[in-house]
Amino acid sequence: MTDATPALPSTVPVAVIGAGTMGSGIALVAARAGHPVLLHDAAPGAIQRGLDGLRRDLDRLVDKGKLSAEARDTQLGRITPLPNIDDIGPAGFVVEAIVEDFGVKRDLFRRIEAAVAPDAILSTNTSSLSVTALAAVLERPERFLGVHFFNPAPILPLVEIVSGHVTTPAVAATAFATCLAWGKTPVHCRSTPGFIVNRVARPFYGETLRLIAEGAATPATLDAILREAGGFRMGPCELMDLIGHDVNYAVTRTVWELLFQDPRYKPSLVQKELVDSGQLGRKSGRGFYDYAKGAAPPVVDDAPAGPRPSRVVIEGDLGP
Repeated sequence: MTDATPALPSTVPVAVIGAGTMGSGIALVAARAGHPVLLHDAAPGAIQRGLDGLRRDLDRLVDKGKLSAEARDTQLGRITPLPNIDDIGPAGFVVEAIVEDFGVKRDLFRRIEAAVAPDAILSTNTSSLSVTALAAVLERPERFLGVHFFNPAPILPLVEIVSGHVTTPAVAATAFATCLAWGKTPVHCRSTPGFIVNRVARPFYGETLRLIAEGAATPATLDAILREAGGFRMGPCELMDLIGHDVNYAVTRTVWELLFQDPRYKPSLVQKELVDSGQLGRKSGRGFYDYAKGAAPPVVDDAPAGPRPSRVVIEGDLGP
């Protein structure tokens, strides 16, 4: 891989499979960069809901003076609904962003591979599933890789370019250069459990869920601690509500299983109950917090102010 590898020309059609929050966001990223975009979703009405959501988001930018109405219409005009997945043939770059289910993704990519050109790049936006294992079902696994965006895709810059065991370096380099041309900050990594971000983030969620299970503090209090004392933009409970507990829980289970059930990554019964009850976070209207109109804001348990310590005693060796 070299820095000289060119990005895909903006004339190359990009197909995005999955018109949910993530998929529609990725479609907008590609459309902003000038690509014609084909947007597909198997669920009835999902493509139109995705496009309607994008229009609402762009309308807000227009209202704030951050985007012209002409630019909004141009970006949306580059996105074409693709009702039939078998019509995906013109796409030179495919990004899949559907449910985190290995069998569903596997069957989808077999169908896509049969419809696209031999030199088309196929990619998955999976958060944690093995890119190597998904590629193994294809006739040409060397052109398959992970291109993992973060939510919301139009705003967050990081993209993990995930190479499977047989991914061709030139394919990874092209995906890297293309995401860079899209205004993103791509990073190369291998197909290991959780890749980079989700592997690092598991304790951020897991330790918080353990504290909640033990009754140590409320979600609002733990979020306040991480924001005010840890410097995080969002607390872990707020972030899990934003991501969706179904998605976050599925990623945790996958990482835990792929790491041979390492107890450090054990899923939480607290989060499982939220998923089982349908309280998935913002998208369902309730998770750790209530997102209904007029809902009372969460209450943080603040400790009373104490006297300033007169001295600090350090016991033991601080190490390196």
